[in-house]
Amino acid sequence: MTPRFVRIKRTVRETPDVVTLDLESPDPSSIFTPGQFNMLYLFGAGEVAISFSGDPDRPDTLTHTIRAVGSITRPLDALKRGAMIGVRGPYGRGWPTDEARRAETVLLIGGGIGLAPLRPVIYSLVRNRGAARRVIVLCGARTSDDLLFTREFASWSRQGGFEVHWIIDRGELAWQGRVGVITDLLASVRFEASGALAMICGPEVMMRIVSGDLVSRGVDAAKIHISMERNMRCAIGTCGHCQFGPAFVCKDGPVFPLPQIAPMLGIREL
Repeated sequence: MTPRFVRIKRTVRETPDVVTLDLESPDPSSIFTPGQFNMLYLFGAGEVAISFSGDPDRPDTLTHTIRAVGSITRPLDALKRGAMIGVRGPYGRGWPTDEARRAETVLLIGGGIGLAPLRPVIYSLVRNRGAARRVIVLCGARTSDDLLFTREFASWSRQGGFEVHWIIDRGELAWQGRVGVITDLLASVRFEASGALAMICGPEVMMRIVSGDLVSRGVDAAKIHISMERNMRCAIGTCGHCQFGPAFVCKDGPVFPLPQIAPMLGIREL
């Protein structure tokens, strides 16, 4: 429960309200699993759960992408290189990356900041895809200015069998891509459902609708994994703040196979 203090090595301004922080690792021998999270602590503000968004094969650097939306994330967003920050973790259950390497098609579907927890999976699959013949990345955002990691889109797309598609909610004069919601984007992608594995992260309403669409197209519900975001305080399943039916998001998740939590999707957090 005691954070270890580390220095910020680099900050990257992704969008007007999203920043990526590269932190020194307090233990370079510690390896995180894509989909896991750290608790980030800032004096005078508090502590917040933030997923890893960096390369899992770079244990000397802890990378977290943060959207400034609350009393803790706003001051975190304003930090500069050299500032000190408290870290606890890693915690939680991550994405099924080993299973992804055995799948014929991997669908990575991120809405808004939800692309950040999927980014380590992309790094992992770029380096070691195994049997996966197609990796389809679907990205949705409110506007083109809100799209994350655009500098990496081109490099991801150059990988053989990698497809990156994006869509924004509101059209703009300079935007030449798709306009709509991410379910529109999903409907335009063709793939063999029997060999597909999907990982989804974003607003709960989006994940509920997208997972339902995937099941209706024949994807096995057990092959659909979603990452939940609930109010986590202790990160070890003792405080009860993130209880989700019989599960705790902090220790049983944040990544869950769809059948485990489908009955509770759509129940709002108190």
